[in-house]
Amino acid sequence: MLFKDQIDFVRQHIKKNKLRVFMTVLAATMGCAFLIVLASIGFGIQDTMRKEILEDQAITEVEVYQNDGESLDIPKIRAIDHVNAIVQRTRMDALAFSQIEDRSIETNMLLTSFEEEKKSNLKLSEGRMPTKANEIVVGYQFAQNLLTDAERKEMEQSQSTEETTVPKGGFEDSLIGKTIAMAIKSYDAEEAFPEKWNFTIVGITEKPAKDWIVDTNVLLDESWRDKFQDVYVSNTGAENTDLFYTQTKIYTSSLEHVKSVTEELKNMGYSVYSVSEQLEQLDVFFMAFKIGLIFVGTIAVLISSIGIFNTMTMAVTERTREIGVMKAIGASPKLIQRLFLMESAWIGIIGTVLAVIISYAVSFLANWILPMVVGAALGEDKFQDLSIKFSLIPWQLVVIASVISIGVAMVSGWRPARKATKIDVIQALRQEV
Repeated sequence: MLFKDQIDFVRQHIKKNKLRVFMTVLAATMGCAFLIVLASIGFGIQDTMRKEILEDQAITEVEVYQNDGESLDIPKIRAIDHVNAIVQRTRMDALAFSQIEDRSIETNMLLTSFEEEKKSNLKLSEGRMPTKANEIVVGYQFAQNLLTDAERKEMEQSQSTEETTVPKGGFEDSLIGKTIAMAIKSYDAEEAFPEKWNFTIVGITEKPAKDWIVDTNVLLDESWRDKFQDVYVSNTGAENTDLFYTQTKIYTSSLEHVKSVTEELKNMGYSVYSVSEQLEQLDVFFMAFKIGLIFVGTIAVLISSIGIFNTMTMAVTERTREIGVMKAIGASPKLIQRLFLMESAWIGIIGTVLAVIISYAVSFLANWILPMVVGAALGEDKFQDLSIKFSLIPWQLVVIASVISIGVAMVSGWRPARKATKIDVIQALRQEV
């Protein structure tokens, strides 16, 4: 029997029992669709979290922590392959009191090397990088928090009545090219020290990735460290106070080299943290999570296999005489078995195709409707605007689900197919039609 004739044979028998076959295909479709949709939740959440992590920080960034009593060997670290920049930002245990016209702000000051900042591709929303010692870069919300005494008092009253804490007012013009007077202020003092310096704002950092992050920092050249320390000591007399804390970040030439640089720093005895380690931990967790979801979904596919088994068993019983005739005219057991396996495979293939189509439709609707529903339930209008994926169906998931679904369908039809090959010809021919 030609392969084309075998297909026609299977199609004819399926048409004879349309309703029964339809219900069996429906069960296979529901089982496979449940598997895909359930597993897509794991893929969707993982994709969302990966994007959140990569948006939160530079993807080529590696944080290095020095051991107690030891300093970082910067030349040795710089000699590591693919290290593009070493940025050391030093925070002073004091506030920077900045004033422009009748507006002022108290904020943190960060001492850094702007040459290294350039190499690390520090992004600015406006302006340029400093080239002189008296030029500075300020945070994105620096101007917004430059308040007059009246605006600051109004903001404090709003905070006391649990109203909005977003500053009203602020410096509305561009800060680029503006000169500010800066003084140092101790955390436990009400007044700033009398010494003042004039700085020119030449750059403003990029807007933080998260709306809740408020960047009002002031970035200054590291050459000011000794001057600030002398002023602090002369005004407080605290000579032995540890005024500075340095945070070191290494930037690699590309994301592919983050892992190798991280391993090299670990071998040097340093404690490190990088986005690659966080992503690896995330991937391990979600791998186990997705395997669990696929396992649960596979149970639904196995339940649907019961229907395929029953359908094929009934098909063998109903076609006993027909099988006997086929054997009598010379059909081999392998051919008979193949015909029934093709029928069960057809059920699995049609069910899988329909399941994939339905799964993509459900995934699209979930990503469109759920943010609005959750936002309405939580009372947060902006929730629906967030880039959250509740469901994601990659091609790998489609392949895995298809293999499981079609494989289970064929396994379910294998036993009835084997039964068909063992039917006795004489008894089959004696059976009434």
